[in-house]
Amino acid sequence: MPEWPEMETYRKLLNERLCGQIITRVAVNRAKSVNEPEDTFRAALTGRRILFVERKGKQLILHLDDGNRLLLHLMLGGWLAYGAEGPKEDGEFQVILGFAGGENLYFGGLRLGYLHRLSAKQVLEQLKELGPDPFDPRLTPETFYGRLSARRGKLKPALTDQKLVSGIGNCYSDEICFESGIHPETPVPSLDREASDRLFASMRRVLEEAAEYGGYMDRPLTPDDKLTGGFDPRCRVYDREGEPCVRCGTKVVKGEISGRKAFYCPHCQRSG
Repeated sequence: MPEWPEMETYRKLLNERLCGQIITRVAVNRAKSVNEPEDTFRAALTGRRILFVERKGKQLILHLDDGNRLLLHLMLGGWLAYGAEGPKEDGEFQVILGFAGGENLYFGGLRLGYLHRLSAKQVLEQLKELGPDPFDPRLTPETFYGRLSARRGKLKPALTDQKLVSGIGNCYSDEICFESGIHPETPVPSLDREASDRLFASMRRVLEEAAEYGGYMDRPLTPDDKLTGGFDPRCRVYDREGEPCVRCGTKVVKGEISGRKAFYCPHCQRSG
């Protein structure tokens, strides 16, 4: 599932390509991927200009010139492609937006995800439960500790709860725990302020590095996109079961925590 770095990469790349573009074609190949009848969706978007692309957690918001928004959540398996032609046949994409310049934005893998046309007020209402962005200046080590301290249960599920901090999922929760040296199964109430500060610093370091290298999902937006997916070989523990830990050489373990797979080093990562 795309997380903060992947969606931030999409945001940057799409802003470079979509700002000012006029939508001239709308194809909907899966009715459940949009939130209104296909004809209504198509008519409402045709002729609209995209002003800019914003990100909230794992979701993108395309701002339109009529004041409405397109809210995109890729969920599990969703991805994007952009160009004059898609990497697959058009019918294999759930939604396609075509632009006056001849390029298209292809929405793939939207079996659980969606592209909804909403008012600004509706978007705010839908996203009101999201926690702060990891890089929100109002999210300080103190406020992070306060939010974390209110949690119960184990650390990995807490980090992936979008109400705590928005944008972190399976991959980066494991990478953050490894960077901080804390076991992902650690009970949250056992974490003191020092451990919380380590997690906070690790969160920002890991996400910043991952975004710099384009995230871990290797699905380029365009044929010449050399950024997307560049973090995958830099993952220290995620999907590295059986490989030697980059710190101590102990084999990375794959486990399950609250129904989620988790990768960690049993030697480097201890409770608290």
